[in-house]
Amino acid sequence: MLEAAPDAEALRRLWVRGGFPGFLAASDGDSLTFRQNFIRTYLERDVPQLGPRIPAENAGTALDHARSRSGRAAQRIQTRLRPFDQRPDRNELHRLSNVRKRLVKSPKVYVRDGGLAHALLGIGDYNAVAGHPVVGASWEGFVIENLLAAAPRRTTASFYRTSAGAEIDLLLELPGNRGLWAIEIKRGLSAAPRKGFHSARKDLNPKRSFLVYSGEERYPISKDVEATGVRQMASLPAER
Repeated sequence: MLEAAPDAEALRRLWVRGGFPGFLAASDGDSLTFRQNFIRTYLERDVPQLGPRIPAENAGTALDHARSRSGRAAQRIQTRLRPFDQRPDRNELHRLSNVRKRLVKSPKVYVRDGGLAHALLGIGDYNAVAGHPVVGASWEGFVIENLLAAAPRRTTASFYRTSAGAEIDLLLELPGNRGLWAIEIKRGLSAAPRKGFHSARKDLNPKRSFLVYSGEERYPISKDVEATGVRQMASLPAER
């Protein structure tokens, strides 16, 4: 869907509204109404097929019920990002036993379409998202979902986090022996990696490292880390 967002304003609109047809609505209010109606239809028509009827007014409970009762419904709603250590092709960490013992092994879970999550929270425009406590997680999920959608087939995706605070938001291992790419995701125009990102890079020694931020420019932060916007980052895996 990033091709539908050629500039910064359109990108913010895509983030807020998501990729459903509500993205093309004439106004933020019309888009929010579309998404809320979509959710209501899903709850009233589809969720009852998964089990006992749940009042549509309780959207959060109903969606939790749908996810727990149907793997297919969960796949439509969620992205589950596996920890680096739990990938079936992962062998390198076996020699780093001290690191493996400190790894956080619970998967990250994101709503696949941020516009639906915003509609459930009653968030209708960019200012409302920017001022909401969910803003950081929302932006991170938006970036991850779009990067995964743009990645070549057979790309392996995961994340890395230890109890000591080392963390990489997204790890991509691209086909063709192109090495491990480490990606930190940060909302805002200040492209400064967290200390935990540098610690995690020392653990894994990725071939390339990026910080995806809210700006548009692409430039080096240090010798080994490059700042870039989400659209630019989505295009990089296709480069040779």
